Amino acid sequence: MTSDLIQEIQASGKQIPADLVVKNGKIVNVFTRQIMETDLAIKNGKVVGFGSYEGKEILDAKGQFVVPGLIDGHVHIESSLLPPHEFAKISLLHGVTTVITDPHEIGNVAGETGLHYMITDAKATPMNIFTMLPSCVPVTPFETSGATLTAQNLAPFMTETEVLGLAEVMNYHAVAQTEAEIIAKITAIQQAGGVIDGHAAGIAAEELALYPTAQIRTDHEAVNAKEAQARLDLGMYLMIREGTVAKDLHAILPVVNEATARRCLFVTDDKLIDDLVEEGSIDHILRLAIAAGLEPLLAIQMATLNAAECFHLRTLGALAPGYQADFFLTDDLTSLPIYDVFVKGQQVVSQQKLVTDLFPKATENPLLAELPDMSAAPLTKTSFQLPVNGLAKIIEVIPNSLITKQVLATVPTEDQLFMPSIEEDFLKIAVVERHHATGNIGLGIVKGFQLQTGALATSVSHDSHNIVVVGTNDEDMLSAVNRLLETGGGMIVVNQQQEIQRLPLAIGGLMSTLGYQETYQRLVALTDAAHYQGASSDFDPFLTLSFLTLSVIPELKITDQGLFSFSEFALTKVDAE
Repeated sequence: MTSDLIQEIQASGKQIPADLVVKNGKIVNVFTRQIMETDLAIKNGKVVGFGSYEGKEILDAKGQFVVPGLIDGHVHIESSLLPPHEFAKISLLHGVTTVITDPHEIGNVAGETGLHYMITDAKATPMNIFTMLPSCVPVTPFETSGATLTAQNLAPFMTETEVLGLAEVMNYHAVAQTEAEIIAKITAIQQAGGVIDGHAAGIAAEELALYPTAQIRTDHEAVNAKEAQARLDLGMYLMIREGTVAKDLHAILPVVNEATARRCLFVTDDKLIDDLVEEGSIDHILRLAIAAGLEPLLAIQMATLNAAECFHLRTLGALAPGYQADFFLTDDLTSLPIYDVFVKGQQVVSQQKLVTDLFPKATENPLLAELPDMSAAPLTKTSFQLPVNGLAKIIEVIPNSLITKQVLATVPTEDQLFMPSIEEDFLKIAVVERHHATGNIGLGIVKGFQLQTGALATSVSHDSHNIVVVGTNDEDMLSAVNRLLETGGGMIVVNQQQEIQRLPLAIGGLMSTLGYQETYQRLVALTDAAHYQGASSDFDPFLTLSFLTLSVIPELKITDQGLFSFSEFALTKVDAE
């Protein structure tokens, strides 16, 4: 380190040549929000100066803008359906050079082994992938997860350079009740100098102060301007989310102005591979924000410097002496086409194509073999029978939102068993426990999918990741679940007990061993098959299905233990009578 510092000082002082000099570029200065038409000198992967420098290599930017690499402040890599080494590829193509990830999906499935897998895989990529340790595994006692991560389990990970702190604290009630385990985690992270992310979905403004009191300084669950302002008023960092299901950007943008912007950053949270390929990542959010009227340099500052400062990443988020040389070239700060991308001064994308020899292969991670297999109790033809007296509580999907509605309706029955109704869009939903063969099956009724025939199932179901299935009949639901159990997990479309399309997710039932291009193609075919069977085209059917099990989001959800009411924070009966 000392020799590197000496070299960097010498290069900055022009005593020795820089490794790389970027000439004829327009540098985006996120400190001053100005454009600097000057050259950029890089040594040992760091910026060492502006102006006239000699370099071992010269990059002619040809008048393009040189923009700091984008930062995603909160993402679950597993939700892309890709492992870190494939996720890095698609992210870098979109100018995202840094992500702060919460691996609580694989943590809920595989515990410490899952965390080790994600961290080691991330280290092998030419990208900055930082980890926040899962705070809530399991999330609540009302579902069955594959593992438990205590403060003692998490402690050894804090020695990892890439670990920054404690990920989104989702169990607000545990904090409010000062439960020993969550207090132990918060205290340990504070003592280690880490940061703590929040998750305050559905929490009233007057109750929110508990989080910053506990040094929980961020939140990504604001869904409107009022909630966003409440977080800013408390001195929290406001994470503005635009993912595949949760799309909050346009509702929150009205609170972003010259006075508030420095406490705001962008996150994707959960975004599937098809949207990453077709839309992009943080670059997509920037385009939307700029199109909605946000000044481009202010938006870029939010996507770079603000995110870095939020997580105390003192050498990331800007292009200035002493900062890591992460940047991309573009010729338009509004539409943001991304041509060349550099991380630590090394080119990783050249003319919109990856420098592929920088990436590991899926099979190179030995921890892959240590991840657990599916373990569910045998199912029978009566496993999905749902007794109902008539008036029932129904989960109603809100398109492109994690929030659901609870509605009451009289539903069709036969011999006091619920019968799905295509005409009324009342479908059956079930969650099958798949970690410990408990035999747990949660059953409910859902409205909004508009499926006309067959069944959809996935082993991605937040956050405990049991198998969730929705269908028009029990036979297809049974066939779909059994097929996923046989094949180690994935997503599937079934009709008349036949597999129509399937995307295998062999890594913990969450991520694909296929390359990102093939995973994308298989997911598109799967989604098309779901739409062909009538699934609504207003939202992503599989990602929406996977979030109907997320009990820490209002209002009515379902777990392997049954229907769950967020307002009561307790399991509830399907019968409303």
